[in-house]
Amino acid sequence: MERLEEIWLNYRKQIIIAVVALVGILIVGGKLCQPQSNKIEDPFTTTNKKSLSTQRELPVRGKKDVCVDIKGAVTHPGVYRLAGGSRVNEALSAAGRETPDADMNQVNLAKQLVDAQVIYIPRKGEQVPTALAGGTSTASTVNNDMNSGSQEITNLNTATKEQLCKITGIGDKKADLILQYRQEHGNFNSVDDLKNINGFGEKTVAKLKPMLAV
Repeated sequence: MERLEEIWLNYRKQIIIAVVALVGILIVGGKLCQPQSNKIEDPFTTTNKKSLSTQRELPVRGKKDVCVDIKGAVTHPGVYRLAGGSRVNEALSAAGRETPDADMNQVNLAKQLVDAQVIYIPRKGEQVPTALAGGTSTASTVNNDMNSGSQEITNLNTATKEQLCKITGIGDKKADLILQYRQEHGNFNSVDDLKNINGFGEKTVAKLKPMLAV
C-alpha cells in the first residue's frame, strides 16, 4: 500500500495526464464512429431511389420527333414535325391556333401526340367523324374507320372531280361548280365558303361539313 502511495506521489501528474488523454481519445473516437453509422444506407432504398429517378427521366429522354397532320378549323392546316412527348396544344400552336369558328369543347388539348396522328379541329355545329374526334386518331385508325363505312374527309382545295362526286350530297354539277370556284377565287378558306356558290345553301353546307376540310 505504501508502494502505491509512493508511486502516486511521484507520478501523479503523469497519471492524470494519461487518464485525461485516454478519456479524450474515447470521446473523439465515439464522435468519429457515430456519423459513419448514420451514413450507412439501405442498399435496397438506394437502388429504388435511382430506379425511380430513371423512370421519371425515361419519358423525356430519347423520344423521337413525331409528324402529325392537323386539319379543320386551324389557321394553317398541314403536316407538322414536333418533339416527342408534345401534346395536341403544341400541334395547334404550330398550325397558328384555332380559327374563331372552332369548337374547342370537342378537342382534348392535353392528349399526347403519336407519329402519323391526324388531329381534326371541328367547327361549331360540326359533327366530327368518330375516328377523328378529339384529335386522338392515328392514320391507321382513320383508315380502318373509313373502311368500316365512315365517310372519308375530303379536302376542298385538293380534291378532284371524281373525289368530290363520291361525297353524299355533291353530284356531277356541284363538283364542277366547286372546281370552277377554285379556279376563279383560289383555295377555300373554310367549308362555309361553299355558301358563295349557287346551289349550296346553309342546310346543304351544314350536312357536308363533317365530310369536308380545307
